[in-house]
Amino acid sequence: MRIYLLQLVTRFFVGILVLTSPIYAQFYTLQTKDMRLVYYDMGHSYIVPHLARCFENSSRFHRQLFQYTPSEEITVFLHDLNDYGTGGANTVPWNYIVVGIEPYDYVYETGPTNERMNWVMNHEYFHVLAMDKSSRADRFFRKLFFGKVHATADHPISMLYSYLTNPRWYSPRWYHEGGAVFMETWMAGGIGRTLGGYDEMVFRTMVCDSSYFYDFVGLESEGTTIDFQVGANSYLYGTRFISYLANQYGPGKLLQWFNRTEDSKGYYTSQFKHIYSVGLDEEWSRWIRWEHEWQRANLDSLHQYPITISRPILDQALGSVSRAYYDSTKSKVYVGVNFPGELAHIASIDIESGRVEKICEVPTPAMYYVSFLAYDPASGTLFFTTDNSRQWRDIHSVDIKTGKKKRLLKDIRVGDLAFNQADRSLWGIRHHNGISTLVKILPPYDNWIEIFPLLYGKDMFDLDISPDGVYLTSSMVEINGRQRLIRLEINKLLTGDADPEVLYEFKDNSPANFVYSRDGKFLFGTSYYTGVSNVFRYDFEQKKMEALTNCETGFFRPLPISKDSLMVFRYSGKGFIPVMIANETCEDASAVKFLGQEVVEKYPIVESWKLDPPSPSRINIDSLTTYSGEYNGMRNIKLASAYPIVEGYKDYTSVGMKLNFFEPVGLHSALLTASYSPSKKSPTDERIHLGFEYQYWQWKVNASYNGADFYDLFGPTKTSRKGYSLSVRYNDALISEKPKSLDYTISVAGYGGLERLPDFQNVATSFDKFLTANGKLNYSYLFRTLGSVEHEQGFKWDLNSHNIFVRSKLFPQMFSNIDLGFLLPLDHSSIWFRSSFGYAPGDISEPFANFYFGGFGNNWVDYQEAKRYRDYYSFPGIELNEAGGTNYGKLMIEWTLPPLRFRRFGIPTLYCTYSQLTFFSSGIITNINNKLYRRSLLNFGSQLDFKLVMFSHLETTFSLGYAVALERYQRFSKEFMVSLKVLK
Repeated sequence: MRIYLLQLVTRFFVGILVLTSPIYAQFYTLQTKDMRLVYYDMGHSYIVPHLARCFENSSRFHRQLFQYTPSEEITVFLHDLNDYGTGGANTVPWNYIVVGIEPYDYVYETGPTNERMNWVMNHEYFHVLAMDKSSRADRFFRKLFFGKVHATADHPISMLYSYLTNPRWYSPRWYHEGGAVFMETWMAGGIGRTLGGYDEMVFRTMVCDSSYFYDFVGLESEGTTIDFQVGANSYLYGTRFISYLANQYGPGKLLQWFNRTEDSKGYYTSQFKHIYSVGLDEEWSRWIRWEHEWQRANLDSLHQYPITISRPILDQALGSVSRAYYDSTKSKVYVGVNFPGELAHIASIDIESGRVEKICEVPTPAMYYVSFLAYDPASGTLFFTTDNSRQWRDIHSVDIKTGKKKRLLKDIRVGDLAFNQADRSLWGIRHHNGISTLVKILPPYDNWIEIFPLLYGKDMFDLDISPDGVYLTSSMVEINGRQRLIRLEINKLLTGDADPEVLYEFKDNSPANFVYSRDGKFLFGTSYYTGVSNVFRYDFEQKKMEALTNCETGFFRPLPISKDSLMVFRYSGKGFIPVMIANETCEDASAVKFLGQEVVEKYPIVESWKLDPPSPSRINIDSLTTYSGEYNGMRNIKLASAYPIVEGYKDYTSVGMKLNFFEPVGLHSALLTASYSPSKKSPTDERIHLGFEYQYWQWKVNASYNGADFYDLFGPTKTSRKGYSLSVRYNDALISEKPKSLDYTISVAGYGGLERLPDFQNVATSFDKFLTANGKLNYSYLFRTLGSVEHEQGFKWDLNSHNIFVRSKLFPQMFSNIDLGFLLPLDHSSIWFRSSFGYAPGDISEPFANFYFGGFGNNWVDYQEAKRYRDYYSFPGIELNEAGGTNYGKLMIEWTLPPLRFRRFGIPTLYCTYSQLTFFSSGIITNINNKLYRRSLLNFGSQLDFKLVMFSHLETTFSLGYAVALERYQRFSKEFMVSLKVLK
């Protein structure tokens, strides 16, 4: 056995040497004194110096304004994993910023249009500053625990240590995002959402529609989950409230709220009261009253001129909507929609009757535009994109008559689709390596042709093609933030002439969604030119842009229906509503006041909050560079934190230490634990407990000696075991196309000195040394609707092979689990059928040859999945591991009820976001082929879960469960379960 274990260890370390050798190096870095920029593709190297200059420029600004010095260098990771740019930041355990290289999404002007690397660095650097800047107390605890502690579920006491070392990290998302958006706007000279038309529209509409305003606790518990904007509400509310504070009390106090100084308070609500001398709850209520007054004044201003009359086609809002197409032969409109309670789909809307029919579902929709859509009226084919959210897009087609779908191109990364009726070609914009490229796709749509790439910093969006196929129009944004409506002649494009004709430029606003009339004489689109998104018409003959509407909320995505009418989507608090308007110019359109502009006028100091120099190109990055070359992750592993822990071992308590080693990019991690059981009742050879875990990408290594576990202090499930073990696991994905995935896991482990089976605490081993070799193939195709708390529909299947080698004898086991779920007409309610089957050919008297079942499986305090009754080895109502057999069949039916959302249930430091009730019934037969040992059991149970949030980020679940189990000729048994699951 020791030889087997030695071979495993040797092979592992040889593998590590190979993986970390220079031959395997895939990562590159550019480093300055305060920054480590890491990237993995030499195709991204062209932008690396620019991104580094943006970092240094932003760093200079924040250092001066906030007197900030980073606690350690900041790692910036550049990637190309999505079709639209993304950004993120964290400071625990290391200061870290992640940047997506692609252009950002311009839909509805929900994001700024200034140069994207400059913008994202200004935004994300503020996050690092707001979380990392420390007081004397923070620095004391960082020194005590050897760094900033990352809260982990395996040792929940780390939550306390984490707060002590980084208290400002434990603030809600609206606080962090609101502050970052506010600052980025002024750093870019006023380009940003603080002065954005979309944000102003959202709150004007809420007042116009008498919508509910969330308080700051209800915002994070219900407000970011139940409507079509979900998490974006944190940005909206946060930016608005912080702009209000700046307007009412000045930007100076606002900076004090975000700044961490020696006399500041750790928690964000305490610091608020310290600065503003009033509770956050009270001031938030004042803001809501103020917002109503402000927006009523804006609405009164809009009524100076006649409000455009619109006729709703539907009574309900459609949530988010894509571009729409009109079929005049059927009087139907085709559009992608996504709203809470139903899966995203392409819908057919009869504009006469208002009848809505589903054509097909759209997996992985985007939040605001759902999917890019194009239409071929001759064949009745709709083209649409999937993988719209944080993936590489595919293009599909669907026949509107039959609903039959077909994937045309995989990972093509093309969006902003437009169809050319002249040659039936499909056009779009492809994003790759940060560059936008105009492409053409000819029938049968199985390949694409590059027309021309745009220079970095230029992007085209909202494409349309004239009915005769002569011209392509689009909106174009440039690196300086200018946005123009352009036209290109397609024949010239095909010969390499990409010089655009500028049709119109709205000052400081984007021309959006411009589409041709059916005769090709006009373009119809929208712009926030007056501060409100109104419909405009461009006349090619007169070369003139005219306003068609004066709207209270906002009109979007105009669609010509006839010469005298248009369909547009009117913004409402629940999403976009299709309405009809007249195709005629309006008398005039009134403007609205922007809260951000009020801040500038009242406090002109914010105009001085600009980057200096304003362009990062003036930064000499070469003189600041300390290293440029390959990045070796192994050499950058270092101690991130160390802290005392408490664990459980059998019936004893042990105390010890945990050491966490991390590499800044996240490629490597190594965790070590050591504890000691001081009880004199504990056997001498079982008092020391050691644990080790190393992870590198898909590889994971675990080792233990008398393994202990914190949660064994809170039974009934025990995972601590006498003896030693070493395991190596590898996991990889064969298919990763959300919502579809197929992955596998292979693991090998060796055990020695065990008294109980590793997975079944109540089953004694027949021999204490053995090897295991396991394999798992897992497939899932699962869906969830907006506002859900878990997957609500789909299919899941896995196949497992578990093999134990004991004294040269093999004990194989095979089992499979199949889950099938259906969404019910009741929003967020599902029926699931869950089954499991297993077979082992071994002797029924041999513990290694049996499967074991029983119990909910939850500890009183736990860290694993709250709904453990779904696991194949669970059977609530009987004792843990009570039922066993060499083969089995199990079937469960489960009904999940809609979650009950809470607008305000708790306090800022601890609140409940929702509760959900489920009912289930299971039947199991073990030893099916052996009448003497066969057992048949049936149970009925339910579980009630309460999702709790502590300190804004630490999610826990409190669960109550009850089940009754029945068996022929036996008295029924029952089980009551209480469990608190720590962290998400």
